[in-house]
Amino acid sequence: MGLIFVLVFMGVFAVVALLMLAASSGDAQKAKQVQATLDSALATESPVLRDQIVNLRKSDQLSGIPWINQKLQKLELGPQLYNLLHQADLKWTAGGLLSICAAFFVFSAFLVHWRFGSTLVALLVGAAFGFAPFAFVLFKRKKRFNAFQAGLPEALDLMVSALRAGHSLIAAMGLVSRECNDPVGCEFKSCFEEQNYGLELKTALDNMIARVPIQDLKIVSTAIMIQKESGGNLAEVLDKTAHVIRERFRLKRQIQVHTAQGRMTGIVLTLLPVVLAVALYFINPDMMSILWKRAIGIKLLYTAGAMIIVGGLIIRKIVNMDV
Repeated sequence: MGLIFVLVFMGVFAVVALLMLAASSGDAQKAKQVQATLDSALATESPVLRDQIVNLRKSDQLSGIPWINQKLQKLELGPQLYNLLHQADLKWTAGGLLSICAAFFVFSAFLVHWRFGSTLVALLVGAAFGFAPFAFVLFKRKKRFNAFQAGLPEALDLMVSALRAGHSLIAAMGLVSRECNDPVGCEFKSCFEEQNYGLELKTALDNMIARVPIQDLKIVSTAIMIQKESGGNLAEVLDKTAHVIRERFRLKRQIQVHTAQGRMTGIVLTLLPVVLAVALYFINPDMMSILWKRAIGIKLLYTAGAMIIVGGLIIRKIVNMDV
């Protein structure tokens, strides 16, 4: 039985992989042809000059498979997933993310149902594993936002130095895009290029906030727009804004230190029943199987799961503080 399942899974995986490869190969050939046309038209054979060419083509492809791409474009979920993957700096497509989640769900649910014979438990475990790729994307997104938040004060200091040296705000943004590391450099580079292509300053800043929706960047954008409308010393405004961001960052780190024990308590209390149940199952499977073979055991499992989730949410609400 297990060998048959493995063979079926490998066959399905090979078919899906071949379809995705066939769909992406045509797009790759078209991209190469367009790139060759641009190179010949611009006559830039030097690698240095080729790196300075800005790619003006906006790709809204949500999946490498055409019919999945058409379905996702009709749904509101597709653009949201595309923005989420862009914010996480992952080169996946929305269709690829959904396919991975579906594969994780089906594979884990089938294994649990085949081993224990419980449909509800299989669906719950499948939902947990199906959410795992999405949780990974959220983790990468949060990590990138934290890196942007940590590098934003240094970028503002660089802008202040450029403004005091006599440069304009747009030139200061261009300096940040060249000197600062990613993700700060690439986001300011996009804002700088949008300015060069004719967008208004407010629109370019709003686009950057849409790509990186963190509070510190909103403070910077608000300070710049207020100075533009009312006038004043922009260098001094950005200097004070950088000081405020540093103080918020310091206060947030201090809160994390004081709430570390509470967060660790929440993690231990949430994972301890699950780990203990798995360990007891490997030690004495007959005793633990009573929980899902009898009606009272199933009710106890549902009650325990609900209490664990509610307790974890309460602890999370206590230790999470907005700064």
